[in-house]
Amino acid sequence: MNLPGPGRLAGRAIVLLAVLAVVSTPARAVQWMGVNLAGAEFEGQSFWPVPAEADYFRAAGMNVLRIPFRWERLQPALSGPLDAAQLAALTAVVDDAIAAGHHVILDPHNYARYGGQVIGSAAVPLEAFTDFWRRLATQFGDRPQVIFGLMNEPHSMPTEAWLDAANAGIAGIRAAGATQWILVPGNAWTGAHSWLSDWYGTPNGTVMLGVVDPLDHYAFELHQYFDGDYSGTSPTCREDAGAAQLAAVTGWLRAHGRRAVLGEFAGADNEACRRAVRSALDHLDANADVWLGWTWWAAGPVWGDYMFTLEPTGSFSVDRPQMAWLRPYLDRLFASGFD
Repeated sequence: MNLPGPGRLAGRAIVLLAVLAVVSTPARAVQWMGVNLAGAEFEGQSFWPVPAEADYFRAAGMNVLRIPFRWERLQPALSGPLDAAQLAALTAVVDDAIAAGHHVILDPHNYARYGGQVIGSAAVPLEAFTDFWRRLATQFGDRPQVIFGLMNEPHSMPTEAWLDAANAGIAGIRAAGATQWILVPGNAWTGAHSWLSDWYGTPNGTVMLGVVDPLDHYAFELHQYFDGDYSGTSPTCREDAGAAQLAAVTGWLRAHGRRAVLGEFAGADNEACRRAVRSALDHLDANADVWLGWTWWAAGPVWGDYMFTLEPTGSFSVDRPQMAWLRPYLDRLFASGFD
């Protein structure tokens, strides 16, 4: 810029302001922020989300919904057809969510089991898991907003056995011609804090490097709660909770060129949990090169006064207290231009 006299000073001021704006810009947001809409995963009940929920959370600034459901509800017999009525209900939920502006994570909420039997056992062969995902991906493969979450919280099995099951599910999705993101959990309830631990067998951080996706279009799904045993069953959060439980797996993701989503986390309405949640979300945004997003646990019509619920009251007009914790991050998501 070659400006005479006062104009040159004005030009320098403009450049300086631009530099300051770049320096002061907060860390960019992860690209997905949302909530689990629970209900259809509970045995004997079928509380599917309603359109008003998708609309409410989209208006709040969220752009992804994780939809848990029971595998047995969708496929009453292994390797048999999907139940027409339940598939229609799930399809309506997905299409309503997409119409509202969301991405949708499909979540068979079965802990790597069907009818209580572990995937890969004689009762539930790997081929059955491949078949299930081939059928489901065939139904939703034409909707780019759909994300396939392989399974909720595998546990109490060899990590190597879960890897075999995960790869079988991925094979079914890709055999259907579906090209969307796949979310792959680990063993031991897929806890971020224990990803590199061996108390449950060979660490996820060792075994899950063996994921095979011919499109290489997958991310790991991790969960993290902040109470004393990380189970999400207490309203009390640890003093050191938050980023401290995520840091090691963040380093692992970056070292191995992998990415992840925090599929479940939450905190009860108290100051310690607010600090833990904000610490965790600050960490995700600061490491958005390896963290793609998060979904809070949970909302949905079944929770009542559950300590973590984000389900609004007053005919969707009154926020739960924890929504105030999340709004600064949702504002950052909007400012980052992710839809």
